[in-house]
Amino acid sequence: MMLLRLNMRVALAALCAGALLIMLYWSRCGDLARRPIGSALSNSLVERSNDDFECVINGEYSVACRRDHDEVYLPFSFIRKYFEVYGKISSTDGVEKFEWSHSYSKIYHPKKKYDPRGTFTTFENYNVEVRDRVKCISGIDGVPVSTQWEPRGFFYPTQIAQFGLAHYSKNLTEPEPRVRIIDDGDKNLASWTVSKDATFTREYDNSLKANVVRFATTDQVGSQVWCKVNISQDFVLSLDLLLKPNSSMTVVLQNKDKKETVYLHYVTSMQLIHAQDEHIYYGIGVEYKWRRLTRDLIIDMQKGWALLDRPKRKSPRNKFRIWSVHLSGSGRAGGLRVSGSEHMAHFFAAARWLVAQQRARGGWPVPARRRVAPSVPDLRPGWHSAMSQGHGISVLARAYHRSGEAAYLRAARRALALLDVPGAAGGVKAMWMDRYVWYEEYPTKPPLFVLNGFIYTLLGLYDLHVIEGDNSASLAKKMFDDGMLSLKTLLPIFDTGSGSFYDLRHFTLGVSPNIARWDYHATHVNQLYLLAGLDPDPILINTAKRWEGYMQGKRAAHN
Repeated sequence: MMLLRLNMRVALAALCAGALLIMLYWSRCGDLARRPIGSALSNSLVERSNDDFECVINGEYSVACRRDHDEVYLPFSFIRKYFEVYGKISSTDGVEKFEWSHSYSKIYHPKKKYDPRGTFTTFENYNVEVRDRVKCISGIDGVPVSTQWEPRGFFYPTQIAQFGLAHYSKNLTEPEPRVRIIDDGDKNLASWTVSKDATFTREYDNSLKANVVRFATTDQVGSQVWCKVNISQDFVLSLDLLLKPNSSMTVVLQNKDKKETVYLHYVTSMQLIHAQDEHIYYGIGVEYKWRRLTRDLIIDMQKGWALLDRPKRKSPRNKFRIWSVHLSGSGRAGGLRVSGSEHMAHFFAAARWLVAQQRARGGWPVPARRRVAPSVPDLRPGWHSAMSQGHGISVLARAYHRSGEAAYLRAARRALALLDVPGAAGGVKAMWMDRYVWYEEYPTKPPLFVLNGFIYTLLGLYDLHVIEGDNSASLAKKMFDDGMLSLKTLLPIFDTGSGSFYDLRHFTLGVSPNIARWDYHATHVNQLYLLAGLDPDPILINTAKRWEGYMQGKRAAHN
């Protein structure tokens, strides 16, 4: 009897459980019937998860995607290219995360009003000489040689001015460099090794007003005059040299981690640069005169490696040391020292080049052909750039401020002339709707109205006006005011709603727009923030803020 009662209880429980399952099943079927197909499939009893399947992009092509329930995941490699966004996996305290960014450039908000006696915009962050398109730093002039449009190399005035402005700015923002005197002929005397057939004496030089060494070696292989240096970390070497023909100075660099020696030869030659095996040669000219040679030895080594197609190396300054300095031939030398930097020496090298190379019309012609746009004629060698003129003025104004030498101020004033000459006549001036002046970075026909180069020209005009003194009638001030009126009038035309245009070729040529890539867009924003500190017109600060927002993924509103 008890067994029968137990079986009845089990049967009743099973019946109840079965009824409950049937109710739940039909209830779920009812829910499924009311859901969209995609949702029903993703939440069915047999759910799909982490399945690879095909994603069709605009009906044109497919990419491999992954699905997880209702979510579809596209590979970031596709998203990066399709939307031009950027991201990387980073790790903090062992926890990985993915960092997404809409642009790759940085905005620098000015901490104070722009001062032409101070840094030039954000150029303290520029390292012109390390750029791939810089072939080397000339041993004769001490300025960069560009390969931007001509692989053999040429002196590009804009690049040379940027080189000077970067070093001027670094001099104001970096701490005082460490300086190690090797031989000054006075308190610090190096221990020179002189072979039996060589001569070495110390004497006073009237032109330098300092003690120097006089040396002479023979053609014999073992004939030498040299001193051990053995310095690490600092690699900017400076000295005064007076060399006769077929003479040279050689600096020996050694890798501390492996057996590698590099020989940097500075020779009496007009050859720009030559490299063979571990030997790199720089011509420093053939004129018999005192010259102050200032060289960043690591940069000189890297540029020689580039000629040999050697791969770039990271942080070679940590691995090398200056082992020794050798003098060959016949001549005199003095003031030998090694430092962490010599920014003002590099700055004045650029300023002297601008004075020496300025032509009668006040310009610095570009000796390379430049193709700017497919539908306009090439700019032939000898063309001028408003950006070169503006940058050049910024260098010269600062050189005059620091030195007081009138030659720099005269050269800066002469540079204004071409800004008032139309591009068709060899100048750089263009007009928008025959009303608003524009200083053209690339004076094509028809004009392109490049934005960043125009603003850099305005800064050059402002620099000269301030350095000249507060004279409201100055030509530089008038040109600056005219240009600012043009900028504030045309600025809205450069707004894409999600970025900025590099130029206005879509207006003047009737072609596809030339949208500024993010580094140029960031330059536009930085320039506008700077100008907003000089001009209270709200269009400058409002445009800068809106354009900065574009770099964070913001967009102009649509209808």
